[in-house]
Amino acid sequence: MKLGFVSAILADLDLEAVLSFARDAGYDTVELMCWPVGRAERRYAGVTHVDVVDFTPADAQGVLALCRKYSVGISGLGYYPNPLVADIDEASVYLGHLKKVIAASALLGVNQVNTFIGRDPSLYDDGNWRRVGERWPDVIRTAEAAGVRIGIENCPMFFTKDEWPGGKNLAVSPKAWRELFRRLPSRFLGLNYDPSHLVWQQMDYTAPLREFSDRLFHVHAKDARIDRTRLNDVGILATPLEFHEPKLPGGGDIDWPRFFGALAEVGYDGPVCVELEDRAFEGSLESRKAGLLKSASFLRPFFSP
Repeated sequence: MKLGFVSAILADLDLEAVLSFARDAGYDTVELMCWPVGRAERRYAGVTHVDVVDFTPADAQGVLALCRKYSVGISGLGYYPNPLVADIDEASVYLGHLKKVIAASALLGVNQVNTFIGRDPSLYDDGNWRRVGERWPDVIRTAEAAGVRIGIENCPMFFTKDEWPGGKNLAVSPKAWRELFRRLPSRFLGLNYDPSHLVWQQMDYTAPLREFSDRLFHVHAKDARIDRTRLNDVGILATPLEFHEPKLPGGGDIDWPRFFGALAEVGYDGPVCVELEDRAFEGSLESRKAGLLKSASFLRPFFSP
């Protein structure tokens, strides 16, 4: 396995500065964000460390030269919109850009893209699954033709009231993953597995690793701390941030030796990338860097020399 981090937390650094920091902080690899250039309202969105619009083989060679310079790899390219949004024109923009991310990943030889399957919160699941069948097969064909794997992160995207009642990502549980892979059986579709989202959903975060071992394409390392007092006050029907907090690895409720033991048991040997969303470490660039340093120090003992 290789230790990495998600570049979204270093939005104010350019690609070279991100790779330089990764090397100095002891990371092996980075998941590089590839949002369209411009602003985004959502936290951690709108970050562009690789601009995939009009991306050429020469651009790819430039990125790879920087990776060689700092001896840091690319675990995958990341772009996390909501492709199942109700507005078809908006969805077309997301799906079109996702295809560009896929093409850039192929040019880079990374062959891994991480994203969300999406969800329309106003629809029941059957309506969302119909929309998956309408919008995703063409993306999957594009990925297959390019030889690029797509890892779907299991974050429900249900944190604020505007994401009520069901969040903006459908693929959040083993039941949903089975249905996803039944409807889209391509071997180029798998999981970008984040155990923290199972923690606050009150689910076992190691059991699915066995069932879906052949679909584990990429792993995020983020912890989650459940405040039982607040949970007892508001209940599980409250928005999740009313009773839990994302934390650095080691700062929440995940048993990391147990989690890494389960990864080893199923033979996972891919990247494990810290996704820093801990508000205690977001006050400044220096505090975010400190959070990544602290995370690397905590996680490194789980990796072979």
